[in-house]
Amino acid sequence: MNIKKHIPNTLTASNLACGCVGIIKATNGEIVFATYLIWVALVFDFLDGFVARLLKVSSPIGKELDSLADMVTFGVLPATIMYYLIDAQDPHFALPYLAFIIAIFSALRLAKFNIDDRQTSVFIGLPTPANALFISSLAFFVSSDYRDFITLPVLLVITVLFSFLLVAPIELFSLKLKSMKLKDNIFQFLLVIVSVLGIVLFQFYAIPFIIVIYIVLSIIKNVLQGNKEV
Repeated sequence: MNIKKHIPNTLTASNLACGCVGIIKATNGEIVFATYLIWVALVFDFLDGFVARLLKVSSPIGKELDSLADMVTFGVLPATIMYYLIDAQDPHFALPYLAFIIAIFSALRLAKFNIDDRQTSVFIGLPTPANALFISSLAFFVSSDYRDFITLPVLLVITVLFSFLLVAPIELFSLKLKSMKLKDNIFQFLLVIVSVLGIVLFQFYAIPFIIVIYIVLSIIKNVLQGNKEV
């Protein structure tokens, strides 16, 4: 029995487990706890692919399992968090359910990724982990002195805008480095520097701004390099 081939799938299953528990925690009102579970799942999501490549045990079932786990953890869970954030602002019968378009567009994003061979070194549309990271970080704002910034209109705009970004034909760069040359990875290095400074200076409150900066840097990179619409 080849134990090595099961290690990446075990990591992927751990990602999925975080998503399942996170949904339960979110429905119990423990939004911050659910947010931490998304962040733990991000580590598992990175490690499963890394370990699969390291051990040379990548497989089609691993790719499919990864997408299924991501759908729960980075699709359904952030949608559930957004549902409760909207509901806390306005417990209207129907309005909070708008949050679940995040899950729908996450499914579309993952399905497109699985059949698009162009997305090996770049992303087309906002990756679901980045979207989940942005939405989950809002939990820290609503329990802080910055809670007044998280209003109902802001949450609704974020829900619609970021659902669109998941499937938008916008090329976003990957953090995978083809070389260590600065000129080849200037935007990646800029994002890392901004991210580190932001976290050091503003802690978790910097996360949504880092995601926005990532999108803006990607657009600037596309314009400078004259990328065609994909």
